[in-house]
Amino acid sequence: MEVSDLFHDPKLIDGLQRFGVLKKVQAGAKVISSGDPVVFTPLVLAGSLRIMREDEEGRDVFLYHLYPGDTCAMSLTCCQSGQKSMVNAVVEEDARILFIPANQLDDWFQSAEWRQFMHTTYSNRFAELLRVIDLIAFHNFDKQILHYLQERSKAQRTRVLHITHQQIADELHTHREAVSRLLRTMETKGMVKLGRNTIEILTGL
Repeated sequence: MEVSDLFHDPKLIDGLQRFGVLKKVQAGAKVISSGDPVVFTPLVLAGSLRIMREDEEGRDVFLYHLYPGDTCAMSLTCCQSGQKSMVNAVVEEDARILFIPANQLDDWFQSAEWRQFMHTTYSNRFAELLRVIDLIAFHNFDKQILHYLQERSKAQRTRVLHITHQQIADELHTHREAVSRLLRTMETKGMVKLGRNTIEILTGL
């Protein structure tokens, strides 16, 4: 995906290409750190990012993914308000990202297309957060785990995840024993297949 695939306004495209910094970033790299000043917002052109909220003890809680054509609503908010980052953003799948400098965002508000893009971004991210809240508040924990695994599988474009039970527990703020117990139950139901530090998703994709 290119910037011209997302926008049609020539001035906006020119500004994004002229001021944005295009980088290829490998899976596992952190592009936004909680507590740091936000000097850019990432526009994903290829690959995916995993957005997580960090608690006071430094543990991450999974929120949502960003895919090609997406940007981070949290970073947009922090860029506009001058606040420090409230999230961590980690590359899930090797990505190509256009880093848009915060000091240019106000200039692009003159573009109706950019304003619509921002409104759509806020709306989509808000809907995703509500989905996470609904899973936590109204569903059993096994559905939370399945949702988490399906989202990671979708982002990495593979049914086989190389992930430990402890990593899942850390990002869902629970105990490893509870995760392992539920995964074994899910395996008996034919929902997943467990291996050594791997989980294959068998349903819901």
